[in-house]
Amino acid sequence: MARPTKPKLSTEAIAVAALSLVDAQGEFTLPQLAKTLNVTPSSLYNHVSGKDEIIELMRGRAMAAISLPSGETEDWQATVRQIAISYWQSYSQHPRLIPLLTSHTVRDRTTLRVYDALAEAFARAGFPPADRLHAITIIDSFVLGSAMDAAAPKVVWEADESSGAEFTEALAAGLDVEQRARRSFEMGLELILKGLAQTRR
Repeated sequence: MARPTKPKLSTEAIAVAALSLVDAQGEFTLPQLAKTLNVTPSSLYNHVSGKDEIIELMRGRAMAAISLPSGETEDWQATVRQIAISYWQSYSQHPRLIPLLTSHTVRDRTTLRVYDALAEAFARAGFPPADRLHAITIIDSFVLGSAMDAAAPKVVWEADESSGAEFTEALAAGLDVEQRARRSFEMGLELILKGLAQTRR
């Protein structure tokens, strides 16, 4: 029998299958992953060192979808805005992945390129190293939180008779989840960019 022209397993195949499991159930185990790929659990170790590496591979797949500016621009806010929007769009497709990532050190090169771009933009804006790191953390936390909000249930808040009139009026605006999440993200991002700009004056 001829040998297959393509290997049955690869790091890419493992990442895709693991991400599908996480999207569906919020977690994965190596036995589950092996069953999904129709291989033995030990076969996975020919390609990855363990679960931590698989999580980094999934992070890399999500971050690879982020669009970075093609050329250097003096408009640091435009750069940060473009990255943040693309970042949100990617992770809002995989909100269940986010909790898995927060307890793992970022090592994936595809991911680090995004932080490199953010750091360069904040450096051009005149942020000293410590403030640069704070600014990156603020953007990171806001984007990931907003991406999780995009996966909220259809009814996020259920007010009752004890709720205040102001909150009840806000709920009566009738924004669906997608519309509210996207607009809230865009509004919050602009407020953050404006606030960061004011710290440089």
